Amino acid sequence: MGRCTLVGAGPGDPELLTIKAMKAIQAATVLLVDDLVSDAVTAYARPDARIVHVGKRGGCKSTPQAFIEKLMITAVLEGENVVRLKGGDPFIFGRGGEEIEHLREAGIEVEVVSGITSGLAAATALGVPLTHREHAHGVVFVTGHAKPGDRGTDWRQLAATARSAKLTLVIYMGISKAASIQDQLLDGLPASTPVAIIEKASLAEQRHTVATLGELDAVIARDGLASPCVIVVGDVLSGLAAAQADAAQRRLA
Repeated sequence: MGRCTLVGAGPGDPELLTIKAMKAIQAATVLLVDDLVSDAVTAYARPDARIVHVGKRGGCKSTPQAFIEKLMITAVLEGENVVRLKGGDPFIFGRGGEEIEHLREAGIEVEVVSGITSGLAAATALGVPLTHREHAHGVVFVTGHAKPGDRGTDWRQLAATARSAKLTLVIYMGISKAASIQDQLLDGLPASTPVAIIEKASLAEQRHTVATLGELDAVIARDGLASPCVIVVGDVLSGLAAAQADAAQRRLA
């Protein structure tokens, strides 16, 4: 029997890979790779490794999860050193929990290598902390993409909790539902609450917009921001928003 490792490839910049992740990639004979993993990361694979792209993107044709799990189990039983390479971290919206359950049911032990999740990388790319003694006592990572048949996040309740507990919200996969998310968050948060939308965090193509919650959907449309995006909501952005406003005034002057 071979072995299996779930590896977090980080947000895309290969320099943000952990040393342990790089070693696992270099040792793999089979890599099952998510869409959001950059070519610069898979370049570390050995020349004779078999690389299988098993993309999963919202709104696009995706490889069925059951098929991915079958590929993993089959390859391990054939004696391969399998690396399931995921963007960000395997256990933060990466379905790592589902995969590890199925592998263990098949009698396969799994190692997990953490990666830098895109929500953290996006905020760091802007020089913004997710927690701050004055502005945010905690952070919530939440998905904007619910499982079919699932009611999804209660955004109104989350907004009320974020306001009372001083929490930063980091929303993954929320770009296509931004109008609905914005509308519901406004039930509990002021329209003036700062937001940032970061596209392709950590990559050379990274773009971002800083605005207010009341402007969220409009600025996404105006700037043509598209998936993969992370939306950050909270007062930790207030300093960045103020600096952006000052810069705009200086340009006008």
